[in-house]
Amino acid sequence: MPIFRLLSVFFTVLLLAASPVLAQAETAPASETTTQLQQANADLDRAGGQLNAIREQVDKYKDDDARLVDLKVQAEALNRSILAISVATRPRLDAIKARQTELGDPPADGAPPEADVVVQERKKLATERNEINALTGEAENLSIEATKLSNRVTEIRRQLFTDAILKRTEITPELFTEASGAIAKETQTLGRTVTAWLQFVWKFKRMQLLGAVALSLMAALVLLSGSYRLFSPYITRVAQQEKPHYITRLSVAFWSTILPTMAAAAFAGASYFFLDAFKVLRTDIAPIVAIALGVVVAVSFVAQLANAVLSPADGHWRLVRVSDRGARRLWLLIVSMAMVNAADYFLGTISEVLGSPVVLTVVKSFCASIIIGVLLVITAFIKPVLHQGELPDAPGRPWPRSIFVLLILTGLGLIFASLLGYVGMARFVATQIVVTGAAIVTMYIGFLSGRAVSATNAFAETGVGKRLEARFGLSQVTLDQVGLAAGLAIYLLIFVCFVPLILMQWGFQFAEIESWAYRIFTEIRIGSITISLVGILAGVALFALGLVVTRWFQKWVDGNVLARSQVDAGVRNSVRTAVGYAGVALAGLVGISAAGINLSSLALVAGALSLGIGFGLQNIVSNFVSGLILLAERPFKVGDWVVAGTTEGFVRRISVRATEIETFQRQTVIVPNSVLINGQVGNWTHRNKLGRVEIAISVHASNDPLQVRDILTEVVRGQQGLLRNPEPTVVFQAFSSTTLDFEIRAFLADILNGTGVKSELRAAILERFRAEEIAIGAPAAAEVPIKISPEGAELLTVLLEQATEKVRPKAPRKRGKPDEDTPET
Repeated sequence: MPIFRLLSVFFTVLLLAASPVLAQAETAPASETTTQLQQANADLDRAGGQLNAIREQVDKYKDDDARLVDLKVQAEALNRSILAISVATRPRLDAIKARQTELGDPPADGAPPEADVVVQERKKLATERNEINALTGEAENLSIEATKLSNRVTEIRRQLFTDAILKRTEITPELFTEASGAIAKETQTLGRTVTAWLQFVWKFKRMQLLGAVALSLMAALVLLSGSYRLFSPYITRVAQQEKPHYITRLSVAFWSTILPTMAAAAFAGASYFFLDAFKVLRTDIAPIVAIALGVVVAVSFVAQLANAVLSPADGHWRLVRVSDRGARRLWLLIVSMAMVNAADYFLGTISEVLGSPVVLTVVKSFCASIIIGVLLVITAFIKPVLHQGELPDAPGRPWPRSIFVLLILTGLGLIFASLLGYVGMARFVATQIVVTGAAIVTMYIGFLSGRAVSATNAFAETGVGKRLEARFGLSQVTLDQVGLAAGLAIYLLIFVCFVPLILMQWGFQFAEIESWAYRIFTEIRIGSITISLVGILAGVALFALGLVVTRWFQKWVDGNVLARSQVDAGVRNSVRTAVGYAGVALAGLVGISAAGINLSSLALVAGALSLGIGFGLQNIVSNFVSGLILLAERPFKVGDWVVAGTTEGFVRRISVRATEIETFQRQTVIVPNSVLINGQVGNWTHRNKLGRVEIAISVHASNDPLQVRDILTEVVRGQQGLLRNPEPTVVFQAFSSTTLDFEIRAFLADILNGTGVKSELRAAILERFRAEEIAIGAPAAAEVPIKISPEGAELLTVLLEQATEKVRPKAPRKRGKPDEDTPET
């Protein structure tokens, strides 16, 4: 009894000591949930304040397009954060609903009351659910407001763009008079600003200026030399051809445009970066330097592109059928339009930076639009077109009527729009003609070049392909795959470089394009499903990494652990296979999780599939799983010579449901994969094509068996196509009173040639047997003479004549009256 009392006291003290801990464990989720709700409410309050601040900024900067783009991006990011706050409460809300379902409905009136603990839990759950619902409703309201604000910013920007394009200015003599006075003042102000900046730089920033220029040139030269080191052998070699192929001309045109432009852009970007980093640029000079560098790159790009397409110096490299004279004129007109458009933007930036009157910018754009319109009209009247087969130095013909009318209408449209006062619209159209047109032409050439490079056997004929083949020994298939990857890379380069450029020309800002790209790569919504391209790529990369690690671990376990343990080969293969399956499964789970795919959804799909399997899909799933096993284990592959039951032939195709076997009679037999997994399958070419052939030879029993064996051994050893190691053998299998039976056993490097080799070997053996007078069958029986008397010979003659008369056919009777001596029937 004292012991029991002591134990009872001990457990009582233990329970008392543990009760605070249990109470804390019970209250922990509730306090944690309360903290989460409080944090969520605080985040929503903060988001509401940020939304109000963005709304005020929109009202303040409603005339600044670039600022509006930034505010739109901020509103969309804030909307995503608000939705994330609401989504974070859903797991707790689902848990509350599940617990309320477990508790059931409250007892009806007159029913026994529930325990106080249950009543308190009901109240607590209901209160928490109401708080979460209120939080979700507030988040939805803020999300709606953020969406409305984003749409409002879009509408304001659309209106700004429309107003800028369709704004009309009265073109009067007074306008040009005022502009002439403003030009004089602007020229003086610009001269003073540039002179003061140059004096400042020369006195205080001389070394920084020289260093920035040197580093910029170095960056451009590194990019240019590296690019030409990779592509110049191809371009230089084909440039020596007199009549290059059209695909070659496309590739040369594309790279001869892109590489110099990239080098010029690298120089311009590096120059501005280093000048700004070394504090050489002042705030009033930096925009002028930036636009100057930009227009130089743009004009260089247009000139390089026109030279690549028109090739004024060499008609054989021309991409369009125009005459030499027409190519030179077109090149001059295109470059002139680009220079006029670039000068308009450069001078407009100067006026904006120096604070010149708006009338000056209007007059500059007016003059630029008129000049570009006149150049378009002049372009319509030149005669550059050649017919099929005409030489490049032949006189050209007029444009087709459609192109002529389009050029005339566009040029006159720019002129009349400017004269009517729609200078903004004329400037916009002129810019699209030059910049957007050049970008579209480059994209088209690039797409054609990418398609040409990725064509079958095309990359292997290029200089880069031949260098890779010579240096790394790549096969034709590998070079085709590299060419396909190079074509895709060219497509990606074109899309990344030129699509944003075209969008920016049409009024979109870089921040807006960046926001679109972020949404495309991170959150593509299809209904309630969100797809992340970045997540998918990360999942694929992790899965590939998992496969590489699995293969390495398999080799390490097999070559180090199992090999040193002297484990049986079958056990080693089983362990290696199990490790491979486990690694692939783990890599798949990691990849799926990284891709953002919900595994619970896969569980639901797996449950539905298991239900369908139970109702009659056993055979289909069995064949499917068997196909996966065949593809993974590869007990046979396409091209193997297999024997499955009564079917024998070559494997032509292995799919997840069935395997196609082509017999020697050219009949295709479709064999379910489960049959191949569950049954016995013989594979003549499983690991290699080495195989043994047997030829049975029988000779007459009168021959010497040792002589026959020596002859067969000599013939077999001299036969072409048979391996010397293992050595061919001749086996004396059996003998009887009539025959001696031998069997030739020899090995072939390629068992698929066995029929031909056996046929040649039989012919050689037969020829040798005849030369050695080896009897194959029994000799003919000797003739025995028979003696007969003359009377017997006469009797035999009579008997033979009577027998001949009986068997001789009788002549048919003629139809007529019946003979009188013939009785009637």
